[in-house]
Amino acid sequence: MEKVDLTKQFKSYYNAKSKPELTHIEKAHYLSIQGKGDPSGEDFAQKIQALYPVAYALKFAFKAKGKDFIVAKLEGLWWYDENLYSGISIADSPKTIPRSEWEYRLLIRIPDYVGRTDVESAIANSLEAKGLAKIREVSFFEMEEGDVVQMLHLGPFNTEPETLVKINDFITANSLQRNGLHHEIYLSDFRKTSPDKLKTILREPVK
Repeated sequence: MEKVDLTKQFKSYYNAKSKPELTHIEKAHYLSIQGKGDPSGEDFAQKIQALYPVAYALKFAFKAKGKDFIVAKLEGLWWYDENLYSGISIADSPKTIPRSEWEYRLLIRIPDYVGRTDVESAIANSLEAKGLAKIREVSFFEMEEGDVVQMLHLGPFNTEPETLVKINDFITANSLQRNGLHHEIYLSDFRKTSPDKLKTILREPVK
């Protein structure tokens, strides 16, 4: 049985260059869980731990149907109250906005043939098997970003502003406007990878 590998099926989604580029992102299905606060805190770690049992429950359920797939990379949408913190550029926001004020939606992309009812069944099965309360917060999510400016960031998260400056300059130079939430795709497992070797796609929806 051949496994569906989303990173190969959707190469443009999981690849970015070392300089800003404008590209288009298609509609996709995800597992999702939301939160707020410091990503180095325990609550954030628990949110991640809640996503993966559901992802693997889906994988094994579809494997039994002859539609096996590889669990995809972790992703995150990030935002803050722009009324409270107004006039801050995307490049300055990581350094200016307190970590406690950041809201996020963690995501794992799932194949298009996986629907809402499939996810709800996987959540119920995972909750019964694992007993992790936060699994109840996992949900099916659909998103179509459309046009985005993206760039590959190499290195630790605290140097992301250097890459975001380049993205922001590209947006300005091409008379574009932000049109959605800051999006990160973690090509490396940041729980196991040295910070200087991390690879992260940074993506900003535009119009």
